[in-house]
Amino acid sequence: MAISAGKIEELIRKKFPQADIEIIDTAGDSNHYSAIIASQEFRGKSRIEQHKLVYEALEGAMDGNNGILHALALQTKIK
Repeated sequence: MAISAGKIEELIRKKFPQADIEIIDTAGDSNHYSAIIASQEFRGKSRIEQHKLVYEALEGAMDGNNGILHALALQTKIK
């Protein structure tokens, strides 16, 4: 299965509506992406906590064998 960059952004934007979000399909296969997300919601949170928030926003898209997203390299920033 595959997922579009637009769908990934849509899921993330639901949780972080004011964020700056950039999604890049790194392999051209709709299965390996990198994401740069800048959000005020990350203020006061560790990098691990920030990444957990993003994974939660993906609503199970990366959940093991049942996920439709194989790889997402994350870079989070405070906006």
